[in-house]
Amino acid sequence: MGASQKSPWFVHPALLAVALLYGGSYSIAKIAMNGYVPPFAFALLRIFFGTALLWLFHALTVKEKVTDRKDLWLMAKCGLFGVAMNQLLFLKGLSLTTAVNSSIIMTLIPIMVMVFSYFFLKEALGWRKVGGLLLALAGAILLLYKKEFGLSASTLQGDLFNFLNAASYAFYLILVKPLMQKYHPLTVIKWVFFFSCFIVFPFSITDLFTIQWSTFTGEVWGSLVYIIVFTTAVVYWLNVITLKYVSPSIVGVYIYLQPLFASLVAVLFFGELLLQKQIIAAVLIFSGVYFVSFSGKQKTKTEPQTS
Repeated sequence: MGASQKSPWFVHPALLAVALLYGGSYSIAKIAMNGYVPPFAFALLRIFFGTALLWLFHALTVKEKVTDRKDLWLMAKCGLFGVAMNQLLFLKGLSLTTAVNSSIIMTLIPIMVMVFSYFFLKEALGWRKVGGLLLALAGAILLLYKKEFGLSASTLQGDLFNFLNAASYAFYLILVKPLMQKYHPLTVIKWVFFFSCFIVFPFSITDLFTIQWSTFTGEVWGSLVYIIVFTTAVVYWLNVITLKYVSPSIVGVYIYLQPLFASLVAVLFFGELLLQKQIIAAVLIFSGVYFVSFSGKQKTKTEPQTS
């Protein structure tokens, strides 16, 4: 099913849910990572337990088997680019640069998705799609930009890791798209997570043994559950479901809603003030997402070539 066909009603609500769940995660994840769980151990816990949940749910519902070993190889590559590199490069990069730099660099993901879609999936670029992406990008940068943003020698390595993380996740959205036409989304994502476990394990196992589990409070456990269940298993599952019906460019542009929702969570639950720039950014982001999502039929020149 190509992106040119009318998508089911649940696709855009699902993408909104992904952005909302991720938006809340920025504040919630800090609870567990604030002296309780080291970054790489955090990534391993997310991926390991996320894998267990996906395999259990798949066994109880779909029970579909992969029919071609070449597809397993492609799923392994998706696990490398979409989960393992995504987690490790982001966490490593964040430790070597500023949170502001990381946030700004992450705004490059939808742009990379659109470029990769053009070259690998032969997805046509229209003025509404490009214009909508630029509107949403402007809104995200307005929302995220602070005076302390800056590229320097001291943050160069971390900024590079975050750039590579953005590129790897964008490439994952392109790689996984053809698998959606052949298998149930749960079948795909359970194998993607399965392979990513083996990649992340050697980088994270040492940090895992440093965790002092007895010091965990109820809030810390709640933070871990939220991140593992909702922003790992549920979010990745919803993303691959939507990729069955819409193009990676549409999935990518919804990323711009994440910092907006993160700001709203901070305003509603953490007492931060609602600023004028946040309102302007919201208008720009929602306008951009609308233009990209409803930019008309998306033509393709040839069949996707990603494997």
